[in-house]
Parts: sequence; C-alpha cells; structure tokens
Amino acid sequence: MSQIRQASDAPAAIARDGWQFHHVGIPRSDRHPDERHIEHLGIRVHGFDTSAYGIEWMRFDPECHVPALVRTVPHVAFVVPDLDEALEGKRILIAPNEPSPGVRVAFIVDDGAPVELLEFCEESRRRR
Repeated sequence: MSQIRQASDAPAAIARDGWQFHHVGIPRSDRHPDERHIEHLGIRVHGFDTSAYGIEWMRFDPECHVPALVRTVPHVAFVVPDLDEALEGKRILIAPNEPSPGVRVAFIVDDGAPVELLEFCEESRRRR
C-alpha cells in the first residue's frame, strides 16, 4: 500500500527520488514580443529565463511534431539524476532526445498529464 501524502509533504518524486523542480511549461496561442524561436523544434518560448516562478510559455509552429498533449496541456518539469533510470516503468510520450548540447530530455504521461524529465550532463551526447 502506498503512503498517503500529507499536505506538508513534498511529492514522492522530490522526497523519495531526489528529482528537482525545474519549470512549468504552459502552452499559449498568442504571440509575445519577447518570445524566442527554437527553429529546429518548431517552438517559440518566453519567460523561462526571466520568470521568478519557473514559468515557460510555449507557442508551437503549425508544422511542429510535438505531441498534441504537450501542445495543449501544461507540464511540470523535473531535473533527474539519471534519465534512463527515471524512465523505467513509465509511460513514455517523447523518447529521450538532446534538444541542446549537454541536455537530455524525455516526456512521460502521468494520469493524462505530460511531465518533462531533464538530465544535465557533459556526456549526454555519448549516451544516446
């Protein structure tokens, strides 16, 4: 039987697994004057580097191949010590990939919600 989380308890991913909150990604459809285009992903983002709360606003190009769940439902992102280990037994939505050097990313689905997992490492290019 799993332990019931109390109001003052951190989520198990943080308390038990050592994951660290990184950001919340929120899809939007309207343009923002400060958005930055990540052309190879087909995504326009803003707020990540300026939000005091870790909010990243995302707008998707029409030809973007990101799954509809990520394009329409906000996600929470965690830094994990080992991406491959963190993915064990999870429902993978976006397979591990390297959107930029030194960063490995994957998305899982938890009860219908997307969750992003990030691993920062110098050796990420060798682990693909």
